[in-house]
Amino acid sequence: MMFFVVSKLGGFFLHPLNFIALLLAIGTVALLLHRRRLALGFSSVAFVVLALSIWSDIGVLLVQPLEARFQRPANLPQDVKGIILLGGAFEGGVNRARHGYELNAAADRVIETLKLARLYPQAKILVSGGNGSLVRDEMPDAVAAPKLFAAMGISADRLILEGRSRNTYQNAVFSKALAKPKPGDVWVLVTSAFHMPRSVGIFRKVGFPVIPWPSDYRTSGDEQFGFSHDDPQTSVGTLSLAVHEWIGLLGYRMTGRTNALFPAPD
Repeated sequence: MMFFVVSKLGGFFLHPLNFIALLLAIGTVALLLHRRRLALGFSSVAFVVLALSIWSDIGVLLVQPLEARFQRPANLPQDVKGIILLGGAFEGGVNRARHGYELNAAADRVIETLKLARLYPQAKILVSGGNGSLVRDEMPDAVAAPKLFAAMGISADRLILEGRSRNTYQNAVFSKALAKPKPGDVWVLVTSAFHMPRSVGIFRKVGFPVIPWPSDYRTSGDEQFGFSHDDPQTSVGTLSLAVHEWIGLLGYRMTGRTNALFPAPD
């Protein structure tokens, strides 16, 4: 629980806009205390961070190596035991209020899972995702997903639902307990491409071999540093995502939840 709380609080303060607000708040206090040089220093750093966040492609450049780390296999084995959909693609707060299955920017995870489910009709579909919010009561993906799969004609008896996990490490631990993978079983892991290195590293750590199936790409892979081609909101969002994932890789390695800082293909 402590790791979950610390990771959420750290993610909050490392979001570019929250970080900028914190710098400005410190600068304001310094100005009130007549520490003008200190106030100018914090304000200047805040401006630089803001400028890089909204006007440059630094976020995209940080995401690119994450997305390039794992590629989809050209061919999958004929006998696929199951498909694991990691949580994060559903709008938990909206779905809690409206009892639906609204999707967010990571909807490609669900689309790819549906595609694989049709290609391998004998495969189980394990949906792993509980309430990942620290303060809000959100509908877990494992609760919303069955409604969408039913609407898409996927039989309920194919689903394995894991709704307790609140982070990626718990995704892996609880999924393994439910899937009970045997040696030689083929399980395909579907998550966002930028999230795949950390996810694969964790699944390896808990002893659950998976075949990565990245989705939800945010970059073309050939961007160069320069002025951002996205709107400011998207640019800030991309940088926030990149910072969150790189800090996550470091944190999971330091706490022994992965065996490598930047997990690579076998």
